[in-house]
Amino acid sequence: MAFDLKRVLKVMLFSSSGALSVKDIQTAFARFHEQEEKLPLVDAPQPDAEGPEEGAAVLSDEAHSLAESAEAMSSAADEDESYHDVPSLVTTVQIREVMDVIALELQAAGSEVLVVEGHGGWRLVTHPRFARWVRLLRNEPPPVRLTASAIETLAVIAYRQPATRADIEQIRGVSAEAGLNKLLERDLVYVVGRADLPGRPIQYGTTDAFLEFVGIKSLDELPASDVLSSRQIDSWLQHANQPHTSRDADMGLDETESSQLTLDQATPDVATEVDGDKPAATAG
Repeated sequence: MAFDLKRVLKVMLFSSSGALSVKDIQTAFARFHEQEEKLPLVDAPQPDAEGPEEGAAVLSDEAHSLAESAEAMSSAADEDESYHDVPSLVTTVQIREVMDVIALELQAAGSEVLVVEGHGGWRLVTHPRFARWVRLLRNEPPPVRLTASAIETLAVIAYRQPATRADIEQIRGVSAEAGLNKLLERDLVYVVGRADLPGRPIQYGTTDAFLEFVGIKSLDELPASDVLSSRQIDSWLQHANQPHTSRDADMGLDETESSQLTLDQATPDVATEVDGDKPAATAG
């Protein structure tokens, strides 16, 4: 039987209890070749020429049949595992290409299971449309959606991490206590450490569960955001902390008009009227 990498990876996906990484797959191949070199060939047991000893129990027909079936299964397993053309090294590119083929085949066939790649590797998962049946089997409650406040807090932490509570509240303009507690409870964020600031405030960052929650392999895959980027937020915070004097443009007035009176120059009892090209002042 010729070696088939795709079938081997399918079996590994099915038998793996967690994410299957490239390192896990390559380690399995290395173990295969180590066992091929170290395990000696075992001679088959020779039947006793003198026959069974006196008093030995005679196996029944059912026992003989069971023994023969077990021996046949063992021989078949040994034959399947004794490939002579198993490559000594399977590269990352080969593994990724075959995994992509498996994932596309399952999607095209409308399979009840899918192959997804996360930060820890590939996993065989059930299709979302069958999620309710899995929850019923495990007697699990339906998932609870995050509130808008928690999602906003999570977004700020994801793009600004490590972020302190003061950073979050200054950006959002409201208290972040409820959102932080919910995210900590869901294991979407964790305490990274303390900032080198007065009072040593706690800093928060996202967990691996966050990557699975949003369906990305690393933080580098987060969508680009000009609103939450470090440069834009630092500029906004600096601008917000500086006093700002209102100008005519902020009030909707035309700054290009040279003869326009300022508030200090205008008096309640003086008005300006335009008569043709000549302005005339009249007393109230």
